[in-house]
Amino acid sequence: MMQASTLAEAAARAQELRAQINDHNWRYYTLDDPVISDAEYDRLFQELEAIEAKYPELRTPDSPTQRVGGPIASGFAPVRHRVPMLSIRTETDATAAGARAFDARVRKELGLGPDDPPLDYVGEPKFDGLAVSLRYERGILVLGATRGDGETGEDVTANVRTIRQIPLRLQGVTAPVCEVRGEVYMRRDAFEELNRRQRERGEKVFMNPRNAAAGSLRQLDPKVTAQRPLSFFAYALGELSSPEEGGPEIRSQWELLQALKAWGFPVSEHVRPCRGAEALIAYHDEMARLRPDLPYDIDGVVYKVDSFALQQQLGFVAREPRWAVAHKYPPQEELTTVLAIEVQVGRTGKLTPVARLEPVFVGGVTVTNATLHNEDEVRRKDVRVGDTVVVRRAGDVIPEVVAVVFERRKGNPPPFSMPKQCPVCGSDVVREEGEADYRCTGGLFCPAQRKQAILHFAQRRALDIEGLGEKIVDQLVEQGLVRTVADLYRLDLPTLAALERMGEKSARNLLEAIARSKATTLPRFIFGLGIRHVGEATAKALARHFGSLDVLMHATEAELAAVPDVGPVVARSIRLFFDQPHNQEVIADLRALGVHWPEGPAAPSAQKLPLAGKTVVLTGTLPTLTREDAKERLEAAGAKVSSSVSRKTDYVIAGAEAGSKLEKARELGVPVLDEAGFFALLEGRDPHAGA
Repeated sequence: MMQASTLAEAAARAQELRAQINDHNWRYYTLDDPVISDAEYDRLFQELEAIEAKYPELRTPDSPTQRVGGPIASGFAPVRHRVPMLSIRTETDATAAGARAFDARVRKELGLGPDDPPLDYVGEPKFDGLAVSLRYERGILVLGATRGDGETGEDVTANVRTIRQIPLRLQGVTAPVCEVRGEVYMRRDAFEELNRRQRERGEKVFMNPRNAAAGSLRQLDPKVTAQRPLSFFAYALGELSSPEEGGPEIRSQWELLQALKAWGFPVSEHVRPCRGAEALIAYHDEMARLRPDLPYDIDGVVYKVDSFALQQQLGFVAREPRWAVAHKYPPQEELTTVLAIEVQVGRTGKLTPVARLEPVFVGGVTVTNATLHNEDEVRRKDVRVGDTVVVRRAGDVIPEVVAVVFERRKGNPPPFSMPKQCPVCGSDVVREEGEADYRCTGGLFCPAQRKQAILHFAQRRALDIEGLGEKIVDQLVEQGLVRTVADLYRLDLPTLAALERMGEKSARNLLEAIARSKATTLPRFIFGLGIRHVGEATAKALARHFGSLDVLMHATEAELAAVPDVGPVVARSIRLFFDQPHNQEVIADLRALGVHWPEGPAAPSAQKLPLAGKTVVLTGTLPTLTREDAKERLEAAGAKVSSSVSRKTDYVIAGAEAGSKLEKARELGVPVLDEAGFFALLEGRDPHAGA
C-alpha cells in the first residue's frame, strides 16, 4: 500500500485510486469480466478509505467509498423531473397482431404507404422493476430519483449510489447535464437468496423480485439498500445538454444504447434492431421463448422507432409517445382464492399437496390448480383454505402458490397437515428422516403407483417379462385390465390381442414371456417388488441372508439392519412395506398364480463366505457362464463385483475377447483367472491351478 506523505500526493493518489476502482467495478458488475482478485481490489479500496479518512477534504461525490450509504433519511424529498418520465402505451394482444397494429399506426402517422420501405425500430425487454432517473453533471452522479407520477418522483440518491452497476462517474462524458434513465431490478437468484436470509432472521419475505427491488430502493436507511442485491439496466435519456453545450450527439435509440454501454452502464444483451413489423413479431416471439430462462423478470417487450428525428415528428398523444409501445405478455402472477388443499400421489408414491383455486387467467392459460410442493413449504408460506394467494406461472412451469395475502385472510382457518394414510389406497404414509417428502407405502397395490409398479416388476433385472412396455401397460391399466402385478398372470390371448397395435402373434409372445417369468429367483422377486431403497444389490443381500421370502417378510427392523449394506433407513422401509396388508395380499396372490423361486436356508455369516471382503472384476465372455450368472455366483460367495480395475481389485476373471480391463490388470499386477480358476476360487481351491 502506497503511503502519501503530502496533501498534493494524497490528492493525486486518491484520484488514481478512484479511477482504478471505478474501472474494476465496471468490469466486475457490468461486464462480468474482472481482471484482479478480490483481495487486490480490497487493498485498493482500503487505501482510498485511509486517504479520505486522513484528508476528508479529498472525499468526492463520485468516490467508490460513498456507495456504502449515508445517514438515515427522515423521508424522501420530492424531485421535479425536468423532462417528464412518461408512460408508454400498452398493447395487450399477445399475438402478432399487436406488433402489426403498432407498425401500422406509426406508418399512418408518418404518411407512409405500402410501397414505402419498412421502418427501423429497436426491440427491448420490458423489465419488471422500478424506473429511475439518474442526473449527471459534468459526468458526476448528483441525483437519483424514482419515476413517481411521471412529473415528480422521490430523491433516492443515497440509495442508488449503493448499486454497483450504476457508475458514479460517466466514462468520457463531461456535459453540463446528462440524465440517464433505466430500471432497478433484482435477479431471480438474488431474490431467492434475499428471501432465504429474511426467513433465517424471522423477517418479512418479499412476494416477487419487483416488490423486493422497490422495497429495497425506497429504504430510508441507505445501509439497508447497500445490503440488498439490486441491479440496473439503462435504456433512455432525460434532460441532455446540447452538442453546442458539450453534450453528446446521438441520433437514434440504437446509437443511444451503444453510447450507454460506452459510458459505463449495463445494457441488456437482448436489445435488437428490428426492420419492419415482421422483425418486431420475430423479436416478440424470441423473447417469449427466452423469458422463462432469463435471470430476471420481464413482462413484455418494448418497440421504439429508432430515429430520434422521426420520434420528434411523431410526438405524443395524451402524454404517451406515439413512437413507442409496450407489447405485454400474459401476466405471470395473479391473485386468486384457495378453494381447497388436496393431496396427489405420484407414480413413485410421493405425496404432493395441491391448491385447488378459483379459476384465474395467468401465464396465458386458465389455472385452477397450483403445486404447494410439500408440507414444509405449505407451512412456511402458511397457505390455508379460503386464503387470497399470489399464483405464478412462468412459461411451461407448473403453476405455484408464491405467497399469501394475509391482509385478506378471514377468521382463523386451520393449518394444513399431511394425511397419515394414502388418500388413494389407504396405506400408511411415512416421511423418512432428513427428507421433505411423504410417501405412500402401498407400492404393489396403490392405483396411483400402478403403472410404475408394473413396469418395475416386469423389467429385465426383475421378473424379465419381455415385450411388456410402457404403451401396453398404459392400455392395461387405463382399461382396468390390470390393477396389481398379480393380474398380469390372469391375462389371456383374446384380451391382449384386442389391445391397440397388438396382433395375435405379439399377444402370444407376451403371454409366453409372462408364463416364463413365473420361474424366477428370490433376489429378482424381491427387487421386482419395488421396495423403496431396495436395489439389485440389496435384494441379493437380503435373499442370501434370509434364504426365504417368509423369513424376510417377518424379520424385525433390527434383524433387517443386521444384513450387510442395510442400514436403519432401509430396514424401516422394508418393514413398512411388508406391514401393509395390501402388499401382503398381492404377494400371496402372485404365489397362488404360480410365481415361484428356489429357496434355501439362511446363508452363513459374511465372515464364513469364501470371497467375503474380496473385489472381483469380470471381463470378456466366459465359455459356459453368462456375465449375470457369474456375477450372481460371486455375490453369493460374498464378493463385491466391480466394473473397473484398480489397485484394490483382488481378482480379474477374464474370458474371450477381454479388452482394456485385462490390460489394466496385468499393468497393476492384479491376479487374472479364467473360468476354471473362477470355479476353483468359488470352491475354496487354489485358483491358479486353473489359470
